[in-house]
Amino acid sequence: MRFRSPTLRLLCLLGLWAPVALHAASISISKHNLSSRGVGLMSSHDGPEICVFCHTPHSASPQNPLWNRTSSGVTYTPYSSTTLKASVGQPTGSSRLCLSCHDGTIALGQLRNRSTPILMKGGVTTLPPGRGNLGTDLSDDHPISFRYDAALAAADGQLRTPPMSGQVHLDARGELQCTACHDPHSDANGNFLVMNNAGSALCVTCHEIKDWRKSVHSTSLKAWNGALPNPWTHTKETTVAGNGCENCHDPHGAGGKQRLMNFAAEEENCFTCHNGHVADKNLQAEFRKPSVHPVYATTGVHDPLEPVLLPNSGSRHVECSDCHNPHAAADASQGLTVESAFAGVRGIGAAGGIANQVRAEYEICFRCHGDTAVGPARVNRQYPEINTRREFQNLSPTNSFHPVVFPGRNPNVPSLKPGWTTTGMMTCGDCHNSDSGPGAGGTGSAGPHGSIYSPLLERSHLLSDTPSNTSNSGLCFKCHDFVNTTWSSHVQHMGYTSCGTCHDPHGSANQRLINFEPSVVTGARVFQVRGINHGSCTLSCHGKDHDGGAKFTY
Repeated sequence: MRFRSPTLRLLCLLGLWAPVALHAASISISKHNLSSRGVGLMSSHDGPEICVFCHTPHSASPQNPLWNRTSSGVTYTPYSSTTLKASVGQPTGSSRLCLSCHDGTIALGQLRNRSTPILMKGGVTTLPPGRGNLGTDLSDDHPISFRYDAALAAADGQLRTPPMSGQVHLDARGELQCTACHDPHSDANGNFLVMNNAGSALCVTCHEIKDWRKSVHSTSLKAWNGALPNPWTHTKETTVAGNGCENCHDPHGAGGKQRLMNFAAEEENCFTCHNGHVADKNLQAEFRKPSVHPVYATTGVHDPLEPVLLPNSGSRHVECSDCHNPHAAADASQGLTVESAFAGVRGIGAAGGIANQVRAEYEICFRCHGDTAVGPARVNRQYPEINTRREFQNLSPTNSFHPVVFPGRNPNVPSLKPGWTTTGMMTCGDCHNSDSGPGAGGTGSAGPHGSIYSPLLERSHLLSDTPSNTSNSGLCFKCHDFVNTTWSSHVQHMGYTSCGTCHDPHGSANQRLINFEPSVVTGARVFQVRGINHGSCTLSCHGKDHDGGAKFTY
């Protein structure tokens, strides 16, 4: 066999020819072929040699394998995050070798066995800007050069214990390097990956995230409808399941450095699909409505390790992941349920204790609207209370509440429409929801993301001193039919003022949800139950004094 290249001739004599020949065959059609016959954007003027840009039989670096490049000697900024358990320092081993090209500081043609650099076509010197040029700031790239062992896997809790299956391998020192994921000699899987990453097969070789396998982001076959922007700019897969982890995460050049999120703004990682271009419902539009959960208000504040109850400080916020766990959320197409949309989410129970897995929707709401709620109250009340958890509590024989946490106390509510009973329960979402969702008779998304009615109400409920009717108080009329002759006095009062003038919809220290609005109701403000559907008031309202002697039906 005759070799035109003296380098290959020597490698053959050294017994190194066979692997190099096999590698050269695959490299020749990849971007790593920097020879004059290269097929990528970068190629040299020098000749057809391929391996020389990385390897040499003489004058090689002390680092294996016969390395023909010089390290730049720069100090890198390594990846870090609050959830990282590995000890990550400066790049070592094969990662340092990869960076001799991929940090963009050394000319591609600057080799140890050449006195002068090989000239590249087009005047290219270093690796041009792009995903392949990682720079010296590696804080937006997957961590490298750390020891990956059983102790790390145990400390992290979501890593597989090595050795891993498949093509992922650690180096001789047990460290994870670039070569754990990338094979520089073969681009058969794209991006020089050691295996096909469809469905995040490569990612889950190391990462073992609880409930991921059954989550909707792991199983959904939804595809992009082609409307800009493209949700998957750095992947080649065409479905949510196919992209898997990379729906939200980018292993190189991540916009949100901690946890390698595609975007620095947390909500944008959700809206790339939940804008109606991949997922069925346009949730992004919901957050443009007048009343919303303010996910746009903060960026970079949310942290997976933050306490369930946030203190009353500048750290208070709400992000999508406060209510939804993207690694565990299951398919909610058959209805928004705790088991689907809220799987893997923490909350606060009825008694104020931490629930590591919410079992009722109100446990999510109580995280922010309970013991750490910030005042002042939206509506001035005779008995003020900003802690919604307490509003729904069975605190005394005389207090009252809508049956969200506990069953209601009043066995006689003739105003209830069919489908509602005095023994039934309801959820926060029966009132706080999208004005265009199924609960309101619309086709939009369900959930308290946004509404045209404040505070995030499914239907209208004017708190001003206006008559109560299906237009002004549509939320109350959703469940109650007040046009009832038995309740004639009640209906008469509704012609003058809002339901909220007398009733507190969450709960009250008084019976029948009575909690007067002091700017409208003055005087003693005393309500007493006088029997079934009968009561009396001692107060002044709209210039009319009630002395408590007159009974009325309600």
